[in-house]
Amino acid sequence: MAKGPSFLLEKAFVDAIVCGVDEAGRGPWAGPVCAGAVILDPNPRRHPKGLDDSKKLNARTRESLEVEIKGRAVAWGVGFASVEEIASLNILHATGLAMCRAIEAMAVQPTHALVDGNYRFKLPCEVKTVVGGDAKSKSIAAASILAKVARDRLMAEMDQVYPGYGFASHKGYRAPIHAQALLELGPSPIHRMAWGPVKLALMGKDPLQAFGDAVQDELPFEAAE
Repeated sequence: MAKGPSFLLEKAFVDAIVCGVDEAGRGPWAGPVCAGAVILDPNPRRHPKGLDDSKKLNARTRESLEVEIKGRAVAWGVGFASVEEIASLNILHATGLAMCRAIEAMAVQPTHALVDGNYRFKLPCEVKTVVGGDAKSKSIAAASILAKVARDRLMAEMDQVYPGYGFASHKGYRAPIHAQALLELGPSPIHRMAWGPVKLALMGKDPLQAFGDAVQDELPFEAAE
């Protein structure tokens, strides 16, 4: 049995241009949400080796694969939705906006999109949802890598703009150093003010207690509708 994602889901479409779509940054306390979209070559032999769920790869491997994906893909795109857009649209619709921007940024427009997860976003093409897609589809895995690397790079830049929060290390996610900085410095302009941990920090309470004993890394889509 083959390990890692395959190209079977893409091959199931006949006479179609299929892209994989995935997001990064849905759950952090700070920073934008980012989406990647990738159309891989129809010939699997031309795919970068080692494609997998971005969370299973270390930073160096992701960055190396980012270069290969961009060099070998038929088309690729990356899109962001800002903290302000997250606040006005909610995280669900801001994620959909980032995905639309990623697809629209591609040099070749797809007819179909394989989207990680179970939520059917309104995108500029037909959508097929795939639960656990970044571990099943090479196209989704490639998209997850582009999104993760692009967002991590931006958050490292934000660490220079807003020092003291440790954005370069935790990228805006839950971390003790992030919680302590929120209490000591207050939120920065790129913090998500509606997020429970940020609200707690403004009240002088430990942000890590936002969800009681079961602190969660990500806000479920259902909670954002």
